[in-house]
Amino acid sequence: MPCTVVCISRPDGAGGASIGRVVADRLGFDYVDEAIVSGAAAKGGISASDVADAEKRKSVLGRLVREIGRTAVPDRYGFAGMSGPDLEGVTSEAVRSLIRDTIEETANQGNVVIVSHAASLALSDRVNVLRVLVTASPETRARRLSEARTLDLEEARKVIKDADSARADYLRRFYGVEAELPTHYDLVVNTDTLSVEQAADLVAQAAS
Repeated sequence: MPCTVVCISRPDGAGGASIGRVVADRLGFDYVDEAIVSGAAAKGGISASDVADAEKRKSVLGRLVREIGRTAVPDRYGFAGMSGPDLEGVTSEAVRSLIRDTIEETANQGNVVIVSHAASLALSDRVNVLRVLVTASPETRARRLSEARTLDLEEARKVIKDADSARADYLRRFYGVEAELPTHYDLVVNTDTLSVEQAADLVAQAAS
């Protein structure tokens, strides 16, 4: 049965955002990622109090979803949105909760590719969802970051290590995942050697 939602989880530098955009184009789906959600919140006039207040956050979801898709495209490996644009005066946890709620609302509409650190976990109980992990070795991701930002390789390695630790903490706090496993996903794609186009081919074929 074809999938109406493709969730791509990824560590920073694995290329998940670029792959997600190609997959969305090939399937004719919409594309949503964390940076787009945060950017849409800012552009849509959603205030800090809207995000911080759980009840207000529910009421602005529809407006937020309408704003999605109007933000800048990240660079090839997603480094432009590594931390995601934040809303001034709002805790990162509140923004993450907004992102999670928006992922669920967007999935309800179907025909969408969602790229997020934990999109697959947020939608783990749904049918017609393909859950994908796009990954690469820390060394490969550090090298990509070094090239993208003209950083010393050692500095890039530290950035990747810190980002991986933050991601693991997020999965643990929000979803109770102590150790991320391949069995959390339907498909695992390693971009150490696969190009964006090759990886996208695999995901699009699996979704179809």
